[in-house]
Amino acid sequence: MTKNVGGIDRILRIVAGLTLVVLAFTGVLGAWAWLGSIVLATGLVGICMPYQWFGFNTCAIKTETGTSNQ
Repeated sequence: MTKNVGGIDRILRIVAGLTLVVLAFTGVLGAWAWLGSIVLATGLVGICMPYQWFGFNTCAIKTETGTSNQ
């Protein structure tokens, strides 16, 4: 699988996921906050299945090296 979650998206997912998991662990939010672990996992791994299903990609565009456009 190719990574489809990049840069800022990954940072936001990690922060949001950690926040939700901590709030669930401390009992501030209910059991639904444990879904933050999914958000955290997609941020850490860099792969989001719904992004793949719908063709989204927030990774930087990669260009081929060694080619010349002269």
